[in-house]
Amino acid sequence: MTTQTLPRSLDDAPALSSLLLALVAAVGMATIGVISRVTGLPAESITFYRLGLGAACLLAYLLLTGRVAGLRTLPARSVVVSGALLAAFVLCYVQAMNHTRMANAILMVYLAPVCASVVAHFLFGEKLGPRQTALIGAALLGFAMMQEFRLELDGGSDALGLGFALLAMLAYTGFILCNRRLPRDMDDATGAFWQLTVGALVILPFALSQPQGLAAAPWQWPWLVAAGVLPGFLALLCAVMAINRLPTALYGTLAYCEPVAVVIFGWTLFGEALGPLPLAGCALILLSGMVQASLGATRPAPSPA
Repeated sequence: MTTQTLPRSLDDAPALSSLLLALVAAVGMATIGVISRVTGLPAESITFYRLGLGAACLLAYLLLTGRVAGLRTLPARSVVVSGALLAAFVLCYVQAMNHTRMANAILMVYLAPVCASVVAHFLFGEKLGPRQTALIGAALLGFAMMQEFRLELDGGSDALGLGFALLAMLAYTGFILCNRRLPRDMDDATGAFWQLTVGALVILPFALSQPQGLAAAPWQWPWLVAAGVLPGFLALLCAVMAINRLPTALYGTLAYCEPVAVVIFGWTLFGEALGPLPLAGCALILLSGMVQASLGATRPAPSPA
């Protein structure tokens, strides 16, 4: 007797490792705001070091694991486009962090997973069921609670910051959707390497055009290395792997752990205090992610042929 596995639908359970990849990616990406605030370097420099050093780490990883076959051919157009979108996202995101509260910036940026889920619903046929729609709505409500339904304007600085955050949101939406259509035979780590490399090359002219170029003080270098290793290498690799393995709606919901981490960093490290309502919003976001993951806790068992 032979068996065959039923086709996997949006409600089927992903592997625990895929869920952990999404969580690690979310928290790792949240550290870029802290690094930017601490170093005080231009956004262009932070972006270049995050992408460039991240690419170097990935190249070393590919060499150590013997997975260099994919580097012998030029990347596909979708990989190049996603790399350029990655550079635009990181640059605008860091700029937003520098001009407004970290919570305000992340609120706008993290409309991207919702936008990506909606676009994927119509463009890729990834249907959103009532539960997925309700949980995404709950996550958005949590964001609104985190902001206490107000925007603090300070001489136009917050408005400028939210403008950069809007651009980052659009770039991040495109990045998520492009990663859903990467070549299926491409290794995840190889794809992430090409994305980081393309992103670093795209941002390099802008970084060199700054008055100080790529120069940094000795005390800033450890932070720049951390930018390349944490949000550049580890978080991006985990994100690409998770996006390729999870439905867009599920990845988008789990990705809300990043703004929760950003808000906590802003609160504990930079004195951006949170009241009871924003804290309840953080809890709602985490709860929506956990419920979304638990909805498919059990894969359907193989059925007899």
